[in-house]
Amino acid sequence: MNNMVFGKYIPVDSLMHRLDPRAKLIGLFLMIAAVFVPKSWWVFLFIAILITIALLCAKIGIKMIVQSFKPMIMMMIFLLVINTLTIRTGEVMFMIGTYAIYRDAIFNTLFVIVRLLLMISITTLLTATTNPLDLTLGIEWLLKPLEIIHFPTHEVAMMVSIALRFIPTIIEETIRIMNAQKSRGVDFENGRLSQKIAAILSLIVPLFSVAFERAYELADAMEARGYVPGAKRSRYHILKFRFTDYLFILICMAALAVSIASRFYL
Repeated sequence: MNNMVFGKYIPVDSLMHRLDPRAKLIGLFLMIAAVFVPKSWWVFLFIAILITIALLCAKIGIKMIVQSFKPMIMMMIFLLVINTLTIRTGEVMFMIGTYAIYRDAIFNTLFVIVRLLLMISITTLLTATTNPLDLTLGIEWLLKPLEIIHFPTHEVAMMVSIALRFIPTIIEETIRIMNAQKSRGVDFENGRLSQKIAAILSLIVPLFSVAFERAYELADAMEARGYVPGAKRSRYHILKFRFTDYLFILICMAALAVSIASRFYL
């Protein structure tokens, strides 16, 4: 959990950091769509190569991204177990005693896992290369057409940005509380299942208390700086599209086009 990079902003000077946040958000939606369309492993490999190149351009270690997948291991195992119990089509891959494991169960699970890993990598790339203010401005720009129906675009953009930034904060607080409780004799690793559940439940009250305390501190800080929800605000930082932003969007559009074409030709 300590190595989890999702939601963290990594302040370095890179090509990805210098891109307009609106371009990165558009690219995010295009790439996520590209991940969910294909049924070919070659297209998944193509998208993975593009993501790897983007990570290298962002100067983000691939090892950090891989470490962020660790919390998903139990979910992957659970998904595999459910699929092997419910999907009974295709060739028999192997036997566990007298129970047959079918080809479709294995491949359907792999498809879901690969899509999930690619989607998390794309989202992590966005949050790691975009500071909270730019992310808020980008989301607000995307939601701007909804202002016609008096939708609170700025407030929603602010809430989404704050929610993303609270993820690493909550993880750090969870680790701190777990270490404090371990020093008092609470065992999170050994014992029966009921004892482990009781130990995890002991985290809930202090974690909620810390979360609310951080939320109140953030609200006081925003109020002290003159933030008023719904008020018309000027902009110190003006977002402008550049050639690299258009090129980035075109590359993401090309990835989506390849993904859609693979449904018909592969």
